[in-house]
Amino acid sequence: MIQSELRLDRLSVSYSELGEGTPTLVLLHGLASNQRIWDLVAPQLATRHHIYTYDQRGHGNSEKPNSGYDFKTITDDLHSFLNKLNITKPILIGHSWGANVAVNYASTYPHTLSGICLVDGGFIEISKIPENTLSKALISMAPPDFTKYTQSDFQQRLHQRDWGEQDETSNAADLTEIVLSNFVIQPNGKIHPKFSRSNHMQVIEAFWNHQPSELFPDITCPVLYLPARMPDNTSHRNSMKDDMIRLASESLTTFNTIWLENSIHDVPIQKPELLSSIILSEIDKGFFD
Repeated sequence: MIQSELRLDRLSVSYSELGEGTPTLVLLHGLASNQRIWDLVAPQLATRHHIYTYDQRGHGNSEKPNSGYDFKTITDDLHSFLNKLNITKPILIGHSWGANVAVNYASTYPHTLSGICLVDGGFIEISKIPENTLSKALISMAPPDFTKYTQSDFQQRLHQRDWGEQDETSNAADLTEIVLSNFVIQPNGKIHPKFSRSNHMQVIEAFWNHQPSELFPDITCPVLYLPARMPDNTSHRNSMKDDMIRLASESLTTFNTIWLENSIHDVPIQKPELLSSIILSEIDKGFFD
């Protein structure tokens, strides 16, 4: 994939495209990530479809304003991106926070999409976590302090990470290089995130005010939910996902859930073959028709 730059209504973004075929798939990364989270998935989807990825506001190589991290503005950015490139009736595929963006878009522009696919996200409602408060969320969801890390320190830390059960594509890839793309490497070897801490905190506050379940009645396109879980996931976390699945099943016209077993949150780089095969299979079966 070759990165290009596109001027939207309010900012410039970095994006990539590859493949051909309909429907077009637009892939949305998660919080503090960037479009490279799709490096292993996009080429497999591109064997049959036209694929777009882009760095959302403040992330990756896109412009980094100090405001506009509420869901309305992020959704407006996406709408501008689709309009500027004349992308019609796409399937939005979002990971984590990007999936919540997809839900918000589908409720705002209900007749413009062929569907949305939510990869371990989209139904995140942090205000529903028992005994949680905004103050607690701003602490628990704050990004780590990376100022003490050099590139070599961080690389060593990543090499020790347990990626779980990886597929062949994941094993063959340099996952450290993909993760490091979220950082700027300074001349002295120190690293700092491309997505600033202050902007990160704005997203957490936006998450607190975001209630996807209240948006379900406005969503008319098909919704495919792909939650990840490991055998040792807490029952509390899974029960919250189960509650949202129940609400979605009752409220959405076309809805399906496929659990990604033995999968970590970063499943796009852990099991890209599984994720791609499920998405392609659901498209071929006519789920998004």
